[in-house]
Amino acid sequence: MRAVIQRVSEARCTVDGLITGSINAGFLVLLGIEDADTEDDLHWLAQKIANLRVFGDENGLMNKALADVDGGILLISQFTLFAQTKKGNRPSFIRAAKPDKAIPLYEQMIKVLETITGKKIAAGIFGADMKISLVNDGPVTIIMDTKDKDKH
Repeated sequence: MRAVIQRVSEARCTVDGLITGSINAGFLVLLGIEDADTEDDLHWLAQKIANLRVFGDENGLMNKALADVDGGILLISQFTLFAQTKKGNRPSFIRAAKPDKAIPLYEQMIKVLETITGKKIAAGIFGADMKISLVNDGPVTIIMDTKDKDKH
Protein backbone atom coordinates (compact mmCIF):
# COMPACT_ATOMS: atom_id res chain seq x y z
CA MET A 1 0.00 0.00 0.00
CA ARG A 2 1.10 3.48 -0.70
CA ALA A 3 -0.32 6.62 0.88
CA VAL A 4 0.18 10.28 0.19
CA ILE A 5 -0.80 12.13 3.36
CA GLN A 6 -1.40 15.85 3.19
CA ARG A 7 -1.92 17.97 6.28
CA VAL A 8 -4.90 20.16 5.44
CA SER A 9 -6.91 22.91 7.03
CA GLU A 10 -9.87 21.63 4.98
CA ALA A 11 -10.58 19.07 2.25
CA ARG A 12 -13.61 17.88 0.33
CA CYS A 13 -14.49 15.16 -2.20
CA THR A 14 -17.28 15.74 -4.71
CA VAL A 15 -18.80 13.19 -7.10
CA ASP A 16 -21.36 14.37 -9.67
CA GLY A 17 -21.75 17.65 -7.80
CA LEU A 18 -22.49 15.96 -4.45
CA ILE A 19 -20.09 16.09 -1.49
CA THR A 20 -19.21 12.53 -0.47
CA GLY A 21 -16.85 13.52 2.32
CA SER A 22 -15.35 16.62 3.88
CA ILE A 23 -13.16 17.52 6.83
CA ASN A 24 -11.76 20.58 8.48
CA ALA A 25 -8.22 20.30 9.88
CA GLY A 26 -6.62 16.88 9.49
CA PHE A 27 -5.32 14.60 6.76
CA LEU A 28 -6.27 14.10 3.16
CA VAL A 29 -5.02 10.55 2.49
CA LEU A 30 -4.67 9.28 -1.07
CA LEU A 31 -4.48 5.48 -0.79
CA GLY A 32 -3.09 3.17 -3.46
CA ILE A 33 -3.53 -0.60 -3.12
CA GLU A 34 -1.54 -3.19 -5.04
CA ASP A 35 -2.02 -6.93 -5.51
CA ALA A 36 0.71 -7.85 -3.03
CA ASP A 37 -0.92 -5.95 -0.14
CA THR A 38 -2.12 -7.79 2.96
CA GLU A 39 -4.14 -7.05 6.08
CA ASP A 40 -0.83 -6.66 7.94
CA ASP A 41 0.08 -3.87 5.53
CA LEU A 42 -3.30 -2.24 6.13
CA HIS A 43 -2.99 -2.30 9.93
CA TRP A 44 0.62 -1.05 9.87
CA LEU A 45 -0.29 1.85 7.57
CA ALA A 46 -3.42 2.77 9.52
CA GLN A 47 -1.40 2.99 12.76
CA LYS A 48 1.26 5.11 11.06
CA ILE A 49 -1.33 7.51 9.64
CA ALA A 50 -3.24 7.87 12.91
CA ASN A 51 -0.09 8.47 14.95
CA LEU A 52 1.83 10.65 12.50
CA ARG A 53 3.06 13.70 14.43
CA VAL A 54 3.06 16.57 11.96
CA PHE A 55 0.86 19.14 13.71
CA GLY A 56 2.45 22.09 15.47
CA ASP A 57 2.78 22.25 19.22
CA GLU A 58 2.95 25.40 21.36
CA ASN A 59 6.55 25.92 20.19
CA GLY A 60 5.71 25.51 16.53
CA LEU A 61 7.37 22.09 16.32
CA MET A 62 5.68 19.16 14.58
CA ASN A 63 5.00 17.12 17.73
CA LYS A 64 1.24 16.62 17.72
CA ALA A 65 -0.73 13.77 16.16
CA LEU A 66 -4.21 13.80 14.67
CA ALA A 67 -5.92 13.05 17.99
CA ASP A 68 -4.08 15.93 19.68
CA VAL A 69 -5.68 18.43 17.31
CA ASP A 70 -9.06 16.66 16.98
CA GLY A 71 -8.31 16.23 13.28
CA GLY A 72 -10.27 14.32 10.68
CA ILE A 73 -9.31 12.08 7.78
CA LEU A 74 -10.60 12.21 4.21
CA LEU A 75 -9.61 8.90 2.58
CA ILE A 76 -9.53 8.70 -1.22
CA SER A 77 -8.78 5.59 -3.29
CA GLN A 78 -5.99 6.38 -5.74
CA PHE A 79 -4.83 3.52 -7.98
CA THR A 80 -2.63 5.92 -9.96
CA LEU A 81 -0.15 5.96 -7.05
CA PHE A 82 1.16 2.71 -8.56
CA ALA A 83 1.72 4.16 -12.02
CA GLN A 84 4.79 2.77 -13.77
CA THR A 85 6.37 5.41 -15.96
CA LYS A 86 9.72 3.88 -16.91
CA LYS A 87 8.80 3.14 -20.52
CA GLY A 88 6.98 5.47 -22.89
CA ASN A 89 4.72 8.34 -21.95
CA ARG A 90 1.55 6.46 -21.06
CA PRO A 91 1.62 5.17 -17.47
CA SER A 92 0.98 1.50 -16.78
CA PHE A 93 -1.15 0.61 -13.78
CA ILE A 94 -0.48 -3.13 -13.83
CA ARG A 95 0.69 -3.13 -10.17
CA ALA A 96 -2.54 -1.56 -8.92
CA ALA A 97 -4.94 -4.07 -7.39
CA LYS A 98 -8.09 -4.86 -9.32
CA PRO A 99 -11.38 -3.75 -7.74
CA ASP A 100 -12.22 -7.24 -6.38
CA LYS A 101 -9.16 -7.01 -4.12
CA ALA A 102 -8.87 -3.24 -3.70
CA ILE A 103 -12.45 -2.42 -2.69
CA PRO A 104 -12.54 -4.72 0.38
CA LEU A 105 -9.13 -3.43 1.54
CA TYR A 106 -10.19 0.19 1.01
CA GLU A 107 -13.41 -0.39 2.97
CA GLN A 108 -11.47 -2.17 5.70
CA MET A 109 -9.02 0.75 5.90
CA ILE A 110 -11.97 3.05 6.61
CA LYS A 111 -13.16 0.76 9.43
CA VAL A 112 -9.68 0.32 10.94
CA LEU A 113 -9.02 4.08 10.89
CA GLU A 114 -12.43 4.68 12.51
CA THR A 115 -11.56 2.20 15.25
CA ILE A 116 -8.12 3.71 15.87
CA THR A 117 -9.23 7.35 15.78
CA GLY A 118 -12.68 6.94 17.29
CA LYS A 119 -14.01 9.22 14.56
CA LYS A 120 -15.99 8.76 11.37
CA ILE A 121 -13.70 8.71 8.34
CA ALA A 122 -14.80 10.87 5.42
CA ALA A 123 -14.28 9.16 2.06
CA GLY A 124 -14.64 9.31 -1.66
CA ILE A 125 -16.34 6.70 -3.81
CA PHE A 126 -14.11 3.92 -5.08
CA GLY A 127 -13.68 4.10 -8.85
CA ALA A 128 -15.74 7.27 -9.26
CA ASP A 129 -14.62 10.41 -11.07
CA MET A 130 -13.87 12.40 -7.92
CA LYS A 131 -13.11 16.09 -7.60
CA ILE A 132 -10.88 16.76 -4.61
CA SER A 133 -10.42 20.22 -3.19
CA LEU A 134 -8.09 20.99 -0.33
CA VAL A 135 -6.12 23.63 1.45
CA ASN A 136 -2.72 22.07 2.12
CA ASP A 137 -1.49 23.34 5.48
CA GLY A 138 2.23 24.04 5.55
CA PRO A 139 2.48 22.54 3.01
CA VAL A 140 3.09 19.21 4.70
CA THR A 141 2.99 16.15 2.45
CA ILE A 142 4.26 12.72 3.56
CA ILE A 143 4.54 9.60 1.41
CA MET A 144 4.34 6.19 3.08
CA ASP A 145 4.77 2.79 1.47
CA THR A 146 4.22 -0.50 3.31
CA LYS A 147 7.21 -1.91 1.39
CA ASP A 148 9.33 0.30 3.69
CA LYS A 149 7.92 -1.09 6.94
CA ASP A 150 10.65 -3.69 7.39
CA LYS A 151 13.53 -1.38 6.49
CA HIS A 152 15.58 0.23 9.20
